[in-house]
Amino acid sequence: MSAFKKRCIELRKKDYTLSEIVKATNRPKTSVYYHIQQIPLSRHKRQLILESYRHLAFKLSEGRRAENEKCYKRFSEWDLQSVLLIAHLLFDGEIHRGKCRYHSRSLTLIERVRRLVQRFCITRPKIHKNQQTGVVSISYYNASFGRYLEEKSRELLTHIRSMPKELKHEFLKAFFDDEGCMNFRKNESDRKIRGYQKNIAILETIRDLLLDFSISSTILKPNEIKIVGKDNLMKFQREIGFSLGVRINGKRSNSIWKQSLEKREILRRAIASFNPVGSNGVHRTVHN
Repeated sequence: MSAFKKRCIELRKKDYTLSEIVKATNRPKTSVYYHIQQIPLSRHKRQLILESYRHLAFKLSEGRRAENEKCYKRFSEWDLQSVLLIAHLLFDGEIHRGKCRYHSRSLTLIERVRRLVQRFCITRPKIHKNQQTGVVSISYYNASFGRYLEEKSRELLTHIRSMPKELKHEFLKAFFDDEGCMNFRKNESDRKIRGYQKNIAILETIRDLLLDFSISSTILKPNEIKIVGKDNLMKFQREIGFSLGVRINGKRSNSIWKQSLEKREILRRAIASFNPVGSNGVHRTVHN
């Protein structure tokens, strides 16, 4: 047996790792491994190595987390921008531990969300457009920011009913810009605002918030809320409204308009189409 081989075996039996033997003998790793490959480390040594790997992984994770947390700022008080951002991510977005993402065909809303996120986070977004559907996705990959937004989304849903009216307005604006549509078929006397959401608890929240603006609505299970009647539509137009630049998809095969009109314009036409009081059998109600 060569002196080198004997030395390798002795060190291995003393629980030296491959790297430690390489360092002690100053010989290549492949040469050392050839002589010790059949001699396992003790269970205690393997446990120590595993613990050291875990400790290193934890330190690296903490370092990345600290670096990620430098990329965004927290807020303790809700304001118009923070409510609007979290609401958009709740309705037409995704909030995960590793990322947040928002989807829309409306470049107006994509740009709004980009500006809102920029107010809180310096992470640069990744933007992708689906050429088949026309849907644009704007994504932010920051694990700490994603976890923080998860916390704030739960907080917003818990407390929005008790927040000031101007914050409720922003929540409703985000919902109807994202999930709302305006149905108007004059020949069928069909004039209604509809909003869609799979989470029935959120629909109930929307219904309650609308009542704070004296707007009545009805929930149609499993996933719809609707607003009907001239008074309610006028109140919605005045108090909430659809945002400038938010349009329907006029390219859809079942579109009755065949053009991408603004939702607010369809709402205006629907309200204007009601017969004035006193005409065609429409009478003013007299209250005693």
